[in-house]
Amino acid sequence: MERVNIYDQISGNKRISYALFLIFFFISFILAFIISEYFGGGYLGTGLILIFAVIWMLFSYYLGDRAILAINHAREVKKADYPYLFNSVEGLSIAAGIPKPKIYVIDDPAPNAFATGRDPKHSAVAVTTGLLERMNRLELEGVLAHELSHIKNYDIRYMTLVMVMIGLIGILSNMMVRMFFYGRGGRRGRGGAVLVLVGTIFAIIAPIIAQMVRLAISRKREYLADASGALLTRYPQGLADALKKIEASHIPMTKANPDTAPLYISNPFTEKDFFSNLFSTHPPIQDRIKALEAM
Repeated sequence: MERVNIYDQISGNKRISYALFLIFFFISFILAFIISEYFGGGYLGTGLILIFAVIWMLFSYYLGDRAILAINHAREVKKADYPYLFNSVEGLSIAAGIPKPKIYVIDDPAPNAFATGRDPKHSAVAVTTGLLERMNRLELEGVLAHELSHIKNYDIRYMTLVMVMIGLIGILSNMMVRMFFYGRGGRRGRGGAVLVLVGTIFAIIAPIIAQMVRLAISRKREYLADASGALLTRYPQGLADALKKIEASHIPMTKANPDTAPLYISNPFTEKDFFSNLFSTHPPIQDRIKALEAM
């Protein structure tokens, strides 16, 4: 099998992810422009809507990690409770050149883990009790290296903003539909009717497009974290073996939340067929294992 250069995979995934993320800003701009144009606000109105959007994003950005940990029932633990887990995180953090994140544990039998936070200085790693029970040393280090790579690569900031953008597009789409059908004072005549028609169609398809882009970004970031984690441990097989155990467990998480599913190392909900994998937040585990074993 042809060997894959880790650095090439990392740089390639970054380029594609950045391109996909730009689509979110484009969709948000179009929605804001249609709303503003309908009420005669022009570019000034569009700018004001986008300024509101930025303020809302900043608010969500600074409080998002706390909410994510809370809704996933993660509890912060001390070194005395899980000394080996702490030692592994500390050692890998030093190797990655980042501050040690806070460590959380989720009481759930399914093996899984995720990282969150707005930057490496304000980050956290959460692992399930099922993961700690099933993984050996090399496999656990592979999983932790994957999550620390999310932190080092600023994926945690990136995916938080993606989730915020998804919410923003949903708000703008809902606002547009309500104003078109229940509001007053908008543009009248043929031009207004055309704008309403175009806006309504776009308001319906925009959230769908945004969700598809979100899934594509999430899948690419998982490949990137796999490659970065393998680079950190210098042992891709450790993470590959961990993913094999996670896939073989067939245990859906009981504490997971659908909105935060993209943050986990593996989709916390069961997905078996091709159609569900197409709309999954994660690439197929078998594809990730093959990529790791080819490094």
